[in-house]
Amino acid sequence: MFISLIQKRRSIRKFQKKQVEAEKIDTLIEAALRSPSSMGRNPWEFIFVTDQSLLEKLSRAKPHGSEFLMNAPLGIVVCADPDKSDVWVDDSSIAAIFLHLAAESIGLASCWIQLRERMHDQTKTAQDYVSEALAIPSRLKVECIIAVGYPDEKKPPHKKEELQYDKVYFDKYGKS
Repeated sequence: MFISLIQKRRSIRKFQKKQVEAEKIDTLIEAALRSPSSMGRNPWEFIFVTDQSLLEKLSRAKPHGSEFLMNAPLGIVVCADPDKSDVWVDDSSIAAIFLHLAAESIGLASCWIQLRERMHDQTKTAQDYVSEALAIPSRLKVECIIAVGYPDEKKPPHKKEELQYDKVYFDKYGKS
């Protein structure tokens, strides 16, 4: 079942104008909170955004690659507290993947919007822009936003024969 889920999951940037039901949001919240973290420190925190004006504002977090969020019914901001874990990036990324897979499993589509190490403009980071927009405390770092909704585009699964098997090695790096 897991393999079929990851075989069909694709990043979707076009969403139907249909709200995500509260029950499905609850499922996504549970999936995020069940995400594993190093030493069980759970440094992540999540902001579920459904307010359309906020989604539109967040869609301007960076010059490229976030604009489609304005047409999504749900944005999930994934943050973490670096004081709780030195591997907060890993832990928050794992939580984000859990959210992607949970969304796919309940008939929703999603797409990752990278914010960490990205700029909003010449003087402000995307993280600072989002933190200001959502009143995120300065102790938290923003990893990404996940756009979620009902898909309004179809993408075929990647074919197994097109996977990059040349990047897989056994016992040691390289071909022998």
